[in-house]
Amino acid sequence: MTETDRPSDPPSDLPSDWSDERSADPTPPRRGPTTGPVQYKGADLDPERGPGLGCFWSQVIVLAALIVLTPLSVAWNWPPAVSAGLLFAVILLLLVAGQTIIFLLRLVAADRRGRRRPLASETRTVGELEDETSAARDASAADDLVRPPPSED
Repeated sequence: MTETDRPSDPPSDLPSDWSDERSADPTPPRRGPTTGPVQYKGADLDPERGPGLGCFWSQVIVLAALIVLTPLSVAWNWPPAVSAGLLFAVILLLLVAGQTIIFLLRLVAADRRGRRRPLASETRTVGELEDETSAARDASAADDLVRPPPSED
């Protein structure tokens, strides 16, 4: 692209702040961190109702044993019904362990919802910088809405 191919100034019929509008960030502003319990299907997510970490590790251990045992059952010429049962058990346990890990990850995410500052940190975190930037952006947007348009004499 040569210099003659690039547009240098906006056309005269466009507003003067046209170039600013093109470079504006199109992403919507983030919501600040919410406090309170995590909602799941309209109710609070209760960590005591679901499976725990011990349940997950026992599922993983049984799954690992079945994953090793299933192909060995074929190599050792076990009855096909046993090999098929082991295969179905692996698939079922993959489903259950997957659901358990999703539940546990939701709990971890809910626990980390509040912004916490590292103990040894002397500088602001990225989250604090983003909050300041979004607060300043929101304040300037609100200020622009309140300010009357310039009068043309």
